[in-house]
Amino acid sequence: MTEVGCNRDRHQVLVKLDKVSKRYGAHSVVSDVNLTANSGECLALLGHNGAGKTTLFKLMLGLIRTNGGSVQVAGAEPGGTAFHNIRRTVGFLPESVAFQDTMTGREVLEFYARLKQVPDEECDRLLKRMGLIDAARQRVRTYSKGMRQRLGLAQALLGEPRLLLLDEPTTGLDPELRRHFFDTIDGMCKAGAAIIMSSHALTEIEAHADRYAILAKGRLAALGTLRELKRQAGLPLRIRLTFPNGGAKAAAGALNGPCNLAKVNDKHIHLDCPEADKMSVLRMISGLNDPAQDVEIEPPRLEDLYAHFTGRERLQ
Repeated sequence: MTEVGCNRDRHQVLVKLDKVSKRYGAHSVVSDVNLTANSGECLALLGHNGAGKTTLFKLMLGLIRTNGGSVQVAGAEPGGTAFHNIRRTVGFLPESVAFQDTMTGREVLEFYARLKQVPDEECDRLLKRMGLIDAARQRVRTYSKGMRQRLGLAQALLGEPRLLLLDEPTTGLDPELRRHFFDTIDGMCKAGAAIIMSSHALTEIEAHADRYAILAKGRLAALGTLRELKRQAGLPLRIRLTFPNGGAKAAAGALNGPCNLAKVNDKHIHLDCPEADKMSVLRMISGLNDPAQDVEIEPPRLEDLYAHFTGRERLQ
C-alpha cells in the first residue's frame, strides 16, 4: 500500500493535555487528565460510554473549553486565533456521522475540500479509496449506514492531515473495509501523522495502536504501551489444559504451587499463573502422570487489561 502523506518529524508532541478538567454545572465529565500524542503514533482512547472520550475530542478541536488545565494542538490553543491555520491539518470523524441528505457524496466531499483548501482532484481519489466512486453522484439520503461512515472517513482524510481524531471509526464497516481502513491508518502513522482513535473493538485495535489511554469515570486510569500496561496490571497468564478420557479432575489434584485453579471440569483445567512462574508451572504440568493432550498459554489481552483498569472482571 502506498503511504499517505509526507515524512514528518517523528516523536514530535502534537497534542498535549495538562491537568484537563471539564464539567457541566455540578457534573464532572473529565478530571485532571494528562495526555500527549506524538507524531508517528496511533494512540487508542478507551473507556466505557460516558467515560469522557468524546469530550476530550471536542476539547482538542476547540469546540468546547476546559474548566481547568490546558490543551495544546501543534503548540496552539484550540479555538484561539493561532489555531486557525492548524485546523486545516486536523481530520476528525465523529461517532455519529451526519451530512446534508440532499447533497451527493461528491458534493459533500467537495464542500469539506473547500473548507480545507484542498484541490477537488483529491475528492475522487478518496471516494475511490473508500469504495464510493460509483455512488459519488447519488444523494446521501440513499446511502447505507456503512456508506455514510466511509464518506465520513473520506472527509476526515482530506488534506493528508497531520493529526487525525477518530471516534468509533469502524462502525458500520464490513471486514474487508475494516482491513483497508487499518492499512490506511498504519500508512499514515509511518508517514508521521498522529492518530487518536476511540473504539470499543478492542481486539482489532490491539494490533494497530502504539499506546493505550484507558479512561474510567472521566479519569485516566492507565496509559502506556501494551507491554507497559501488562507490567502495571500484573495480571497472570491463563494456561488451558485439555485431558483425554475425563482425566482433568484427577490431574488438578496434582497441581500446586503458584498457580490458581480458575476452572476445572472433566476434560479441561484453566490455570492462572504469574508470568515469573511460567516455566516452573510448565515443568510441573509436563511431570503429570496423566499427561495433558493440549496446552495453551494465553497472556493478558487488551480486553483483560481494560477490564482490570476499569474495575471489571477478567473475561473468561
